[in-house]
Amino acid sequence: MGLLLGAVASGAAAAADDTNRQSRDDAWWTGPILAAGAGTLPKGHWLVEPYVFDIISQGRYDADGHRNASPRRHSIGSLTYILYGLVDGVTVGVIPRFGYNDVSTGPDSSGIGIGDFTLQAAYRLSTFREGARVPTMALVLQQSLPTGKYDRLGSRPSDGLGSGAYTTTLSLYSQYFLWMPNGRILRTRLNFSYAVSDTVSLEDVSVYGTGDGFRGHARPGRSFVVGSALEYSVTRNWVLALDLVYQHDTSTRLRGLDGAGTPVRNDFGSSESFTLAPAIEYNWNSRMGVIVGALFTADGRNTSATVAPVAAVNMVF
Repeated sequence: MGLLLGAVASGAAAAADDTNRQSRDDAWWTGPILAAGAGTLPKGHWLVEPYVFDIISQGRYDADGHRNASPRRHSIGSLTYILYGLVDGVTVGVIPRFGYNDVSTGPDSSGIGIGDFTLQAAYRLSTFREGARVPTMALVLQQSLPTGKYDRLGSRPSDGLGSGAYTTTLSLYSQYFLWMPNGRILRTRLNFSYAVSDTVSLEDVSVYGTGDGFRGHARPGRSFVVGSALEYSVTRNWVLALDLVYQHDTSTRLRGLDGAGTPVRNDFGSSESFTLAPAIEYNWNSRMGVIVGALFTADGRNTSATVAPVAAVNMVF
């Protein structure tokens, strides 16, 4: 991956007029919507990046990849990256989540609720240098804690905002800079993630589709994600961004007894999705910027068809 990007960069740089070549100091970035950066914060510095979004369910892809209609649902929420440079090369932080579900069938959420809470640590493996073929790379470990409601939801399944599972995610992030023939910078990211969840004990109505009287457990499937992103520096302040993400989840399994004492054994089946997220960034300076865009499911199998307007502010202190 580093060799390929380096070869492309060499060709692009050779085609650019050196007198027109944009300096990295002249390029300010907020970051794309989905692909997180591989860089770590300098010791003692903070990054705060709140996101707001509305995930609108517009249908569902069946097991054969055919899109079918489904009741419209709005999952309105926020998440905030709060990261701190512990030492040079190591960044730690937390990601709190909040949400509210507006559904077309049944009652909406009773109020804004807390979602699952994530702890994060990143260790930088390498740093990009102009003329070299090695990208900035980092190993990232995330631990999601089941702080959101997920079962015993009563008459409001829409109050479910969590998975109920402790989920561990290991990721490899990479970032590289290319110079286009006109001298402008194209920043690229390529990330890989693998997530594993533990077993969730369930009672009554839950986010896994169980009803009153159910007693049992669910085991969320493992998740593999490949995400890439392109950011083109149009001017010092303005940037065009695009994320492309593929996700594959193995089958979630549900086991237990329903309210009548009948055994329940349900495998939801594996799923996959292809997501695009175009966006535009405006950066006031090198430490503060805003991004506005949308993500949508371009194709999938056994997954929801969604579109989600997103906005975020990136601040480094």
